[in-house]
Amino acid sequence: MSDAPIRPAEARESAPPKPNAVVAVLAFGGIVVSLMQTLVIPIVGQLPKFLNASASDTAWAITATLLAAAVATPVMGRLGDMYGKRRMLLLSMSMLIVGSVVAGLSDSLTPMIVGRALQGLASGVIPLGISILRDELPAERLGSATAVISASLGVGGALGLPAAALIADNFDWHALFWTSAALGVVALALVAVLVPESKVRTGGRFDVPGAIGMAAGLMCLLLAISKGADWGWGSGTTLGLFAVAVVILVAWGSYELRVTEPLVDLRVSARPQVLVTNAASVAIGFAMFSMSLVIPQLLQLPEQTGYGLGKSLLTAGLVMAPSGLVMMALAPVSALVSRAKGPKVTLMIGALIVAVGYGLNVVLMAEVWHFVLASCVIGAGIGFCYGAMPALIMGAVPASETGSANSLNTLMRSLGTSVASAVAGVVLAQMTTRLGSFAVPSEDAFRTVLALGAGAALVGFVVAAFIPRRRPEGPTVARAESAKGSTGAGTESAEVPAVKA
Repeated sequence: MSDAPIRPAEARESAPPKPNAVVAVLAFGGIVVSLMQTLVIPIVGQLPKFLNASASDTAWAITATLLAAAVATPVMGRLGDMYGKRRMLLLSMSMLIVGSVVAGLSDSLTPMIVGRALQGLASGVIPLGISILRDELPAERLGSATAVISASLGVGGALGLPAAALIADNFDWHALFWTSAALGVVALALVAVLVPESKVRTGGRFDVPGAIGMAAGLMCLLLAISKGADWGWGSGTTLGLFAVAVVILVAWGSYELRVTEPLVDLRVSARPQVLVTNAASVAIGFAMFSMSLVIPQLLQLPEQTGYGLGKSLLTAGLVMAPSGLVMMALAPVSALVSRAKGPKVTLMIGALIVAVGYGLNVVLMAEVWHFVLASCVIGAGIGFCYGAMPALIMGAVPASETGSANSLNTLMRSLGTSVASAVAGVVLAQMTTRLGSFAVPSEDAFRTVLALGAGAALVGFVVAAFIPRRRPEGPTVARAESAKGSTGAGTESAEVPAVKA
């Protein structure tokens, strides 16, 4: 008999009819969404020509996706808790399809930015998928399934670069977005047919002022981080955005603590296990993205630099691809470690593996296989971390708030990647060497970014060490208790059974 919490009233079976199919579909959806995030990388340098716009303007094709994702992820998580996670999953995939079609039809800047923003609205797919698993799978299946879904974020990112480079090299650039649309249609159809709707809901009224306040604060913060290098870190615009972000987010937090049905229940988010896990997630997000910023550039720089390998973008993508496969392959191992020792230990092990991978890359930068080895080791560590984080979050929040809590954790990872991009951009821009008439990042600049990635992973390890240890509490009862409201009713009864921290 399963240890999973019992469904409300209907007393139906805790597992859906085809759990393997549900996991596979949700993992595929996560891969499709993460593919979207790397879709434009092969054509970034050519977008000014394609769209007849300046490079600074076409950079908004990236920034728009980042901002839309930051806002949509927690909002979709909360809406999923209130009105149905499958329903919001279908809406997210629809936004991906519509955005891909708009971008695929675009030949100017404005529709491209609109299309990319709509694609960013689909970023809640992975936390929504994880939340559906908690509601639908028995406890013995939950750990490994969650690790697989969480790893799909890295898998899609790793496989997306070579796939996008191959398409861009052989077809019109619009084919990138038509491919994304086609994959989105397949994912949407599979979700509609095979994924059940959860009965665990909070109901209530959506916190519109909270959503507006959070969106405004996050947009100011992420704009300052992502555009600070272009505007100048000491410029009035950048510093003003940081200041406005602080004011808005402080006011938003005060409001959320007073409202009856908040967008984000900050009292739940302040629980030590949730708070510390989210803090570690920022550091791990930083560590994960550092690899993506360094390895492709080193592989593509001309051999005349003395440290570049002069490879094509396609080759660089193929070098990165195995890391995604390693993440997926180690997801079940991550789940086994979490079951035996607790997800806290899994997260700490993963952070150490990531640090080791960066350490290897600092000293091994001369051959293609050096980068394959380092990226696979880093990917293994990320796989452990990304499998452990949702387990830690779900072990500390009621089932009725799983969507919003997982979405907030995903947002924290994204914040880490945004900071990594900004910091690496500063380092690579400041530490340069001459290649003919051009300035290119120096070898020391790349080593510095790799060292920062290792340092961030070690920070994640130290932070994770402060996650409180908890004893398994055995089978729990009645998810209905946790669905009474979003203010904490039934909190303890909704914890994932038999999961250590």
